[in-house]
Amino acid sequence: MKLVGLLIVTFLLGTIIYLITGRLMGTRINFVKRSLAVLISVVLTTVVYWYSYLRGTNFLHYDFYDIVTDPSAIIWAGSMLLIAMLLYLFFELFDPRALTERGKPSAHNSFWTRMFIYRRRQKRFRQVLQLAMTNGFTRALQYARHRENEEELARAFRQTLEQAGGIFVKFGQVLSTRSELFPRAFIRELSELQQHVTPLTEEQVHLILNEALPGEVEDTFAYFDYTPLAAASIGQVHRAMLKEGQQEVIVKLLRPDVSDLMDNDLSILLDFADWISERSDWAETIGFKDLATGFAEGFREEIDFSIEVRNTLQIAQTVNESVYPVKVPMVYTRYSNDRLIVQEYIEGCTVTDADHLVIQHELDRYELAQSILYSFFEQMVGPGIFHADPHPGNIFIDAKTGEATLLDFGAVGRLPNEQQEAFQLFLIGLHQQDEGIIYDAMTKMIKDSSHIDRVQMEQELGQLLLKVSFVDRIPTQELVLSLFAIVRSHGMQFYPSVAQALRSVVTLDGTLRSIHPSFDTFREAKEFSEDYMHAMWKKPFEDPKHVLQTIEEELSLAIPALRKLPRRIDQLIKRVESGKVILHHDIFSDKANNQFITLLFSKFVLLMVGITFGIISVALLAIAQIIETVYAVYLNTVSYVGLFLCAILLVRLSVQAIRDIKKL
Repeated sequence: MKLVGLLIVTFLLGTIIYLITGRLMGTRINFVKRSLAVLISVVLTTVVYWYSYLRGTNFLHYDFYDIVTDPSAIIWAGSMLLIAMLLYLFFELFDPRALTERGKPSAHNSFWTRMFIYRRRQKRFRQVLQLAMTNGFTRALQYARHRENEEELARAFRQTLEQAGGIFVKFGQVLSTRSELFPRAFIRELSELQQHVTPLTEEQVHLILNEALPGEVEDTFAYFDYTPLAAASIGQVHRAMLKEGQQEVIVKLLRPDVSDLMDNDLSILLDFADWISERSDWAETIGFKDLATGFAEGFREEIDFSIEVRNTLQIAQTVNESVYPVKVPMVYTRYSNDRLIVQEYIEGCTVTDADHLVIQHELDRYELAQSILYSFFEQMVGPGIFHADPHPGNIFIDAKTGEATLLDFGAVGRLPNEQQEAFQLFLIGLHQQDEGIIYDAMTKMIKDSSHIDRVQMEQELGQLLLKVSFVDRIPTQELVLSLFAIVRSHGMQFYPSVAQALRSVVTLDGTLRSIHPSFDTFREAKEFSEDYMHAMWKKPFEDPKHVLQTIEEELSLAIPALRKLPRRIDQLIKRVESGKVILHHDIFSDKANNQFITLLFSKFVLLMVGITFGIISVALLAIAQIIETVYAVYLNTVSYVGLFLCAILLVRLSVQAIRDIKKL
C-alpha cells in the first residue's frame, strides 16, 4: 500500500511540477511537449533517486511522513523541477515556429505534421537543386561574371525554373521584367517561360462558388459559363450574368491549390535563393535573395482577392474623377471576397488587337496612348496608387465606347507622400532640364541618401540630360536603366515602391508603342509635367475655397507653435549668452526606445541577480565544507536553494532570449 501511496505522491508531484514550471518559465510550447518534459524529468529523477538512495534502504517499512520529509526527497523534487525546466528550454530552442508580436507561436501544427511538412519540403528542395545541377546552372554560376557565359547561364536558369514548375515559373516571369538588373540574354530567355495550367473542372468551379457566395450559385447568377475565358496559376476567369439586374459580369476565382502552392514552393523558392546567394557573388550583387523575398511578399498579397478589390476601388476613384478618357470596370463588392471577384464585363479586346475598334470609333492612336500615359502619371502623383503591371493584356478598348480600360489590379504600386512629391519634382526637373532639381527629387527616392556625393551625381545627371536633349526620341527603357545605373554606381538603391514605379513606366512604354510605334513617352512625360505645373498654379484661382480651407488647417496646426516661438527664441538667446547651450537627445522620449531600454535593463538585473545567487551559494557551500558545526547543515541547505534559484533565473532568461530571436 505504501508503494501505491508513493506512486500517487509521484503523480501529484509531477502535476505540481507541470504547473510550477509553466509559471516559472512562461513557456509557449504545447501541452504534449510540456507533459513530455515533466514525464521525462519524473521518470529520470525517480530512477536515479531509487538507484542511488532508496534501493539501499528499507523504505517500504518507513513511515510515509518520514519518507516525504527526508532531505533526499527534497533534493529529488528539486532535481525533478530543474530537469523539467531544462527540457522546456530544449523544446523551446528546437521549436521551429516563429513568434508573433504577442509572443505566441505563429503556427499550431503538431510535431508530426511539421515533420511531415519538413520532409516533403526537403524532398522538393533536393529536386529543385538536382534540376539546377542537371541543367548546368550551378556550374555556370561559377563564371557568371564573364559576358561570354551569359547565354549559357541564362538558358540553364530558364530551364531550371521551367522544369521546377509552379511558383518557380511565375518567379521567372516576374524577373523577365527586371531589365535594369539582368542582361538581355536573361530577359530574352525568361520571357519564353510559359505556365501550362490545367483549368478547373466544372465540379471544382461549382464547389468554389458555393463556398464563396452568400447563397447557391443559382441564387446569384442567372447564367454562368463554366468554360473559363482564361486560366492562370492563381485563378481563372469566367463569364456570367447576375440574376439581379441582368448585368453581364466577369467572375475571377481563386484556385483551391494556391494555398498549398504558397506554403510549399514559396518557402522552397526562398531556400533556393539563399542557396544561390551563398554560392555566387553574381547572385549576391544583383540582390537575388531580396528579389525572391519581394516576390514572395507580393505573391501573398496577390492571392488575397479582397486586396485586389480594394486596389480596384481606389484606382477607380482616381480614374473616374480624371479628365482623361480611361476607365476601370465596376466591382460588385456585394459578391466579392478574398476568393472571388465579380466585376463588370467589358466587351472589347486588348490594345494590340483593337485595330477594328480604332477604326470603328475613329480613334487617334497617339491621343489614345497619351491618355493612358497621363492617367498613369496622374495615379502616381495624385493618390500614389497606380497600376503596376500595365502590359498590353491588361489594357482593353471598350467595344461600346472606345475608351481605354484598365484590368487586373492584382499588382498595384503604392507611393508614400514623400515619394509622390519626389516624382512631381522629378517631372519638373525633366521639363526644365535642371539636374539640381532632379538630384533633389532622387534623394527622396533613394534609401539612405545622406552619403551621396552631390557634385558627382549632379554631373552624371547633367550628362544624362545632355544625352537626351538633342535627339528626337530617347528610349524610355534606356533612360530608366541609366537612372538605375547612376544610383548603383553610388552604392545606393531606390526604395522598392520607386523601383516598381520606374519598372512600370518601362512596361507601359512598350504597351504604348504597340498602340503607336512612334509614341515618345519621354517627351510626353515632359508635356505632362508642364500641364501639371500649370494646373498647380491655376488651382488657387479655380478653387479658392479649397485653398482657403487648406490654409486654415495648416494655420490651426502652426499657430500654437508660433505663439511659443518668441519665448523660446528669448530662452535660446539667454542660454547662448550664458554658454549653457547643450546638444541633447532623449532616447526615452520614443516609446519603442523606452520599452527596449526597460526590457534590456530588466533582463540585465535578472542576470545579475542570478549570477549573484550563484556566487554567494558557491561561497556558502565551500564554507560549509570547512566548518564542523551543526550550522553546516543550514549552510548547505541555503547554498543549494541559492543554486536552484540561480538555475531558474538563468534558464528563464535563456528561454526569453530564444523567443526574442524568433521574433526577428
